[in-house]
Amino acid sequence: MNNFDARQYAPATLRNREPILEVLLEVLPPTGTVLEVASGTGEHAIFFAPRIYPRKWLPSDPNPAARASIMAWREYAPTENLYPAIALDACDSVWTVEQQSLDIVAIVNINMIHIAPWAACLGLLAGAKRILPPGGILYLYGPFKQRGQHTSASNAVFDDSLRAQNPAWGVRNLEDIVAVAKKESLALIKTVAMPANNLSVTFQKLN
Repeated sequence: MNNFDARQYAPATLRNREPILEVLLEVLPPTGTVLEVASGTGEHAIFFAPRIYPRKWLPSDPNPAARASIMAWREYAPTENLYPAIALDACDSVWTVEQQSLDIVAIVNINMIHIAPWAACLGLLAGAKRILPPGGILYLYGPFKQRGQHTSASNAVFDDSLRAQNPAWGVRNLEDIVAVAKKESLALIKTVAMPANNLSVTFQKLN
């Protein structure tokens, strides 16, 4: 009896997974566990895991329905280096993984911080400081403002639609994130322009 019907689909995944993988293969440490915060449907997890081997991929999400989707995708496309999904909320002051021995060397967060309150971004950066070893990587993907301005008209429209759904959501200013990251011992090392006016933003843990 399989659970494939729990699989959810995010159309953007098919469009962005190859460009994201290209950046990840450049910035991820060669071994260790990659923690994905806010894995959503799980489609990125099953695509990336076999392609980043021998690294391991640990998906997570606070939403039970999302975790069910991740597990269904994992059952549908088994990969030996893909862990079962765990419950994790970026806003929590302590993450469940902190009580486990998992050699986490990188954290990946795709399309979350604009569809979440600012506290989730702050929690993500604080968690990266707590969990990552020196030299560890935090990778963010999504739309960002730069110098307080939208990088495209479509991003401005998207931002308005997000804030209409929830005033706590919205496209974040990259410089604000970089400033907070610096306080959390995370240095910006790479920004890459991506399809559909998104950015790949990579930080490295200093100490």
